[in-house]
Amino acid sequence: MTFQVDGEPDLSIVIRLAPDEAAYWVFKDVSALKGKTLKITYEGNDKGLSKIYQSDEIEGQANLYKEQNRPQFHFTSRRGWINDPNGLIYHEGEYHLFYQHNPFERDWENMHWGHAVSKDLVHWTELPDALFPDHTGTMFSGSTVIDYHNTAGFNRGKTPAMVAAFTAASSDRQVQGIAYSLDRGRTFTKYAKNPVIDSKEKWNSVDTRDPKVFWYAPSNHWVMVLNERDGHSIYTSANLKDWKYESHTTGFWECPELFELPVDGDPKHTKWVMYGASGTYMTGNFDGKVFTPETGKYCYTTGSIYAAQTFTNIPATDGRRIQIGWGRINHPGMPFNGMMMMPTELTLRTTKDGIRLVSVPVREAEVLFTPIRTWHSLSSDEANRQLAEFYTADCLRIQTTIKLSHATDAGFNLFGQRIISYDMNSTTLNGRFYSPQDPTSMELSADIYIDRTSIEVFIDGGLYSYSMERRPDNNNKEGFHFWGNRVEVKELEVYAVNSIW
Repeated sequence: MTFQVDGEPDLSIVIRLAPDEAAYWVFKDVSALKGKTLKITYEGNDKGLSKIYQSDEIEGQANLYKEQNRPQFHFTSRRGWINDPNGLIYHEGEYHLFYQHNPFERDWENMHWGHAVSKDLVHWTELPDALFPDHTGTMFSGSTVIDYHNTAGFNRGKTPAMVAAFTAASSDRQVQGIAYSLDRGRTFTKYAKNPVIDSKEKWNSVDTRDPKVFWYAPSNHWVMVLNERDGHSIYTSANLKDWKYESHTTGFWECPELFELPVDGDPKHTKWVMYGASGTYMTGNFDGKVFTPETGKYCYTTGSIYAAQTFTNIPATDGRRIQIGWGRINHPGMPFNGMMMMPTELTLRTTKDGIRLVSVPVREAEVLFTPIRTWHSLSSDEANRQLAEFYTADCLRIQTTIKLSHATDAGFNLFGQRIISYDMNSTTLNGRFYSPQDPTSMELSADIYIDRTSIEVFIDGGLYSYSMERRPDNNNKEGFHFWGNRVEVKELEVYAVNSIW
């Protein structure tokens, strides 16, 4: 389908139009086109084309955010597909969440940058899409920065530019471009001399994408971490336009991150963290050009989460490293697909195994959860009886500590779905190796967040976390169920959940 405005090309997309009954409706925002002529052409069955209409409301507006499978405390787009978070940044009182977005399908295609803002990391307002496909390709992942020193020359008076670095992707080529905004990310102008990096020949690979840019103050230059073929490359620039290749770290795939964190909260003892889309990371040192790993690769999170990115420009008075990841969760029957996982704070903590990355939900999220029941020192049977009243709960938060008194394995289910499955013999948690801080410990604590379509679990204060699609067994009637031989539920607390909508 091609859109033309007053005879000039506007947008070309791939979309399936229903010739008869539509399974779901999507929309194109034309509020900026008042008084102009929009021509739409489509190579296909024109019965679908004839159903297009103009309105001041989207189809299904009255039921928006009330849909059956709409997550209640995770961000989802009004319509269409979403995946990687992009351009996470804090600016002038707003947290900006850009994200990979197909506004015209429930499946991956037509990559735009969607856009939402929040003042508290909890309640989000979806804005019009920020970046659109063009002649260089569709808009893949990237990042944003505030160019306070006007290094790129895009600033206007005292208004610093928000500059987005993104990948433009075609079928055989991925290049890096930039765009700038002077209205707090509401609209962007692409740099006329894009691309600023085209590294296909260097790497003989199409896979050069997902630029993460940040300012490196000790050397007064910009740093870009770019995924290229088999790992993450480092580039530097004085002006965001001209980039120099510096180094490469193998062993990562997609959506690079590189940031500095204090160890155990000590600002005099810091380490740099490099990670990729899958949740594996290394710690080490960074001199502005080269990342030098000091450890092997570790994993701090698994499951549905992917391509997590951290916010730039967090005020120094706050100092947190806040992350949001894509939730690879399906939403059958809904006019949207995919979601964002809960925002979490990342810290470095000294453990028995060395320095490790820790992830816990941000403190702002506490406003959503109200404690309603608390118990101590229950048998598993007693705990199961107490939880019976919550079987039909739409959303819930549960905090628990279990002790495997005479059990070699134990766990916690929801209608047959294993939320926790801990095997002491193999030292595995839901099939992944996990060793508590006390090597002889028989206890495990979990903070469990249950939304309509997803479950997130934070183990032992965030030393390990994982997520999953909520998939109850419709033939299983047990509801919440602790299992294991003579398991003691030492702590159990249930929270009611408020909707972010």
